[in-house]
Amino acid sequence: MQSKHITSVAAATTIGEALERVNAALEASPVYYGHGTDNAWDEAVQLVLWCAGLPADSDDRVLGLPLTAAQSARAAELLQRRIQDRVPLPYLTGEAWFAGLRWRCDTRAIIPRSPIAELLRAGYQPWYQGPGPARVLDLCCGGGCIGLATAWYLPDAEVDLLDLDADALALAAVNARELGVEGRVRILQSDLFTAVQGERYDIIVTNPPYVDATDLAAMPAEYAHEPALALGSGADGLDLTRRILAQAAGHLQPHGLLVLEVGNSWEALEEAFPQLPFTWVEFAHGGHGVCVLTAAELRESRPAAGL
Repeated sequence: MQSKHITSVAAATTIGEALERVNAALEASPVYYGHGTDNAWDEAVQLVLWCAGLPADSDDRVLGLPLTAAQSARAAELLQRRIQDRVPLPYLTGEAWFAGLRWRCDTRAIIPRSPIAELLRAGYQPWYQGPGPARVLDLCCGGGCIGLATAWYLPDAEVDLLDLDADALALAAVNARELGVEGRVRILQSDLFTAVQGERYDIIVTNPPYVDATDLAAMPAEYAHEPALALGSGADGLDLTRRILAQAAGHLQPHGLLVLEVGNSWEALEEAFPQLPFTWVEFAHGGHGVCVLTAAELRESRPAAGL
């Protein structure tokens, strides 16, 4: 049955036909949506428009436009890999959208999807209370989307991107050039803060690996295509987070802010550090597991929290 769906896509002659057929194939498949979309129709739209060379925000006026035989065949090829190999769509197209910006995307780094996008587009307001941020650190930056988008939306800020993975940093460098912010961005290979000893920032934003062992073992097949180094972090998902909390205060300005994402491990974090006054951000566009701590809160709570 599935091969018939895919064959029908290769025979589509218009955008509208291809969309309907890709959508039907996805709905009949076991694929998991968690890398930019959450339903079959949105994924079908992204796949077909990309194959047709049309903008991702195209409206219904494109439905009657013709597809060439090559474009239809390409859509069927990508659909087959998406369904049979469970490859996330951004890895098939080589692009992802995050914080309203287009990113190069490949298996050197996880696919951009953090709710922190909403925060950085707002200049980290209302949580950051200091003067206009001059220096921002994206810790565990991966492909660089959070730090680079921060540089885009805060044009007066200098941004450092740190990660242990050299391959991920190479992708971040590509994205920095394509976004045109490389003049204000420093990309450094580093085990957490080791490459920036003695340096302080107005904002430290970090989306470290945080998936606990139980969730990691149960993740859908799509996640197996992402770097394992960027996902799991020990039994409770907090191995790296503990180190970050122990060191972050020493790298923040007195007025500074730590923005930390831990996803589903947020309850484990509260249990591990009951003395820390985590403020959990509520997002208008969905997402959870992101907290903020001021430099003062970190410094005042460190002794009680055992940091």
